[in-house]
Amino acid sequence: MHTFIANTPDDLRQLSPRILQCIGPRRIVALHAPMGAGKTTLVRALCHELGTTSVVNSPTFAIVNQYDMPASEPIYHIDLYRLRSLGEALDIGLPEYLDGRAYCFIEWPDEAAQLLPPDTCHITIRPFPDGRREITVDEPAGN
Repeated sequence: MHTFIANTPDDLRQLSPRILQCIGPRRIVALHAPMGAGKTTLVRALCHELGTTSVVNSPTFAIVNQYDMPASEPIYHIDLYRLRSLGEALDIGLPEYLDGRAYCFIEWPDEAAQLLPPDTCHITIRPFPDGRREITVDEPAGN
């Protein structure tokens, strides 16, 4: 397990190369955190580090945002907060997003946990009252 501390939201931009290194070759990333902890802010930093020039916003109402990449697969940013059943995850085509080689950053993944592949990277963000965030990235399976 790798743990990082972000004192400010701007720190996430500086930490994103190290967090991506911890994610390694895994492409499915599940983000666990309470409301307002900075899931979208972290995804924004990771997407920009990966090279997207798209505007990265919360997909809460769209459920899925696609960010274009100059020379590779797009990045998918998925927010399952409003989903209430596994059936709804299937209805939006979640398995198809998880099948490709594209990065998929998934906020609020618990409703569809059984659809996530075994090598999913789990990132937990824990906010502190003083505004700092602890970001924990799990180890790849088998390590």
